[in-house]
Amino acid sequence: MSISVNTNDLVSVSVGGSIAHPGFPGLPAEPYRLAADGRPFLLPAWGGIVYNVSVGDSAFGWAADCIHPGVSIRGGDDAKNRGLNIFACLGNTAMVMTGRAQGAKGIVTGKSGRFSEQVIVHFPKSVRKDMSVGDQIVVRSKGTGMVVEGHPEIALKGLSPELFEALPKRVTDGRLEIGVVATIPAHLVGAGAGLTSEGGSLHMQSTDREAIREAGLDQLRLGDLVAFENTDSRYNHGYLRGAMSIGVVGQTDGPRAGYGPGVTVIMTAAKGELGCYSAPGTNIKTLLGLED
Repeated sequence: MSISVNTNDLVSVSVGGSIAHPGFPGLPAEPYRLAADGRPFLLPAWGGIVYNVSVGDSAFGWAADCIHPGVSIRGGDDAKNRGLNIFACLGNTAMVMTGRAQGAKGIVTGKSGRFSEQVIVHFPKSVRKDMSVGDQIVVRSKGTGMVVEGHPEIALKGLSPELFEALPKRVTDGRLEIGVVATIPAHLVGAGAGLTSEGGSLHMQSTDREAIREAGLDQLRLGDLVAFENTDSRYNHGYLRGAMSIGVVGQTDGPRAGYGPGVTVIMTAAKGELGCYSAPGTNIKTLLGLED
């Protein structure tokens, strides 16, 4: 059965930003943060150009706090940055406009930051080594306003037509089902709950490692497709029985309570209209043909 979207109705428009410098809030509290057990720690965090962590790598085990794989970009001011966060869609093409890597092309793979501050873009490692903080990157955004024909109750968020087309999917008894690597139980939903679902990320909790293993989440990789059970992300992220959200693992685990791997939600529905099925190995690195 064909599953189509309103591709011909969508507007493609440029949004852009520059490579964001990693930062810390001011003293006296920083640069140290607190782990779940109260330990102060100092580790690399989100932002900048990450040379050795990419989509497809493990979401766990790094000496880092919620690292973004590849390159993180941010708009010039808060209003422009919100436009970048909302209109950039996973699977959109990005191009470097300045610096030694000018002309190189990448792919949007996530949205993150504490309050939706950054968009994550994959570039091959050979390109990353020629990039600099402050380089300008333009994203050819397309996907905002997309709907699944015959399934108007499913909200799509930050999802490009190209990625939607590549997703493993099927319709069962009128319900759209997406192939995922794992399902995150509602009690493991962490940071991001209660915040806007337009841009940004929703984290899973990972302090209880046994619970993570029991749920089959301990082997997640950056770029994996996952489902959040009983989670409604139409407007804000929150608990609702029967709801489901589908997303892409966009950033790594971290030591802080509530900040396990971050997930960029790409679709959601409130009353059982959206489902999932097991599809091991489903990762956007393969779906989008991302180069190492």
